[in-house]
Amino acid sequence: MSAAADEADPGAEPVLIERPEEGIAVLRLNRPAARNALDMRTRHLLAEHFRDLRADASVRCVVVTGGNACFAAGADLREIAEAGPVEMIQRNTQLLWQAIAEFPRPVIAAVEGFALGGGCELAMHADIIVAGEGASFGQPEIRVGIMPGAGGTQRLVRAVGKYKAMLMVLTGKPVGAREAEAMGLVSVLAPQGEALASALDLARGIVRQPPLAVEQIKETMLAGMDAPLGAALALERKAFQLLFASEDKKEGVRAFLEKRRPVFKGR
Repeated sequence: MSAAADEADPGAEPVLIERPEEGIAVLRLNRPAARNALDMRTRHLLAEHFRDLRADASVRCVVVTGGNACFAAGADLREIAEAGPVEMIQRNTQLLWQAIAEFPRPVIAAVEGFALGGGCELAMHADIIVAGEGASFGQPEIRVGIMPGAGGTQRLVRAVGKYKAMLMVLTGKPVGAREAEAMGLVSVLAPQGEALASALDLARGIVRQPPLAVEQIKETMLAGMDAPLGAALALERKAFQLLFASEDKKEGVRAFLEKRRPVFKGR
């Protein structure tokens, strides 16, 4: 959480979009003076970018990152200091988070520095979290009299279990990247300053995979997480069977038998 403002450049775009190479989009939080605090303008722009990228079939993987010193320090406290419950309801911020949560292709968070409050929740909206060794994760909302409101209780407990999640949320204390990896919150630990490079390397590998299979895997895993095992296995089985109708399945098997690299077209 942050109370800083963008005095240095109030007109700067709070989220930058980059297309470093084919199939990959990078969304970079750009409020360094506010430690990338997630004000409403930033949240709306993030959601807008995710909606636009969803409509662009050429984008097969999205990387979300911040700066080298801070991923995102959470909500901008200046915006909520005097807000009441009706105003918070009317903001409908769950719809903005939903644009990220329902993005059908893989999302990778590349985290350096602090990922606190809404910043930690943003990272947890990703499918893979890559953290530099100096990164830290936390839900400090309790320290200002509130609680997480964008998945910080629900996604965190599913990621690390009840006892670690309770410790983080009830004390507000952050955990370092190494501990976060041991807890299951971080997928890949990178040298400090190299989280984005590591995330882009992972993205390249994902982009080379068959797009239909990638989307089916993500959808099935997320849909099955909270379903009874029997129902989740049925979802998996149907998705598995459906992929046998794809050209990519035929190409993948043929390339394996011919000992060559497959060329997947997403059909």
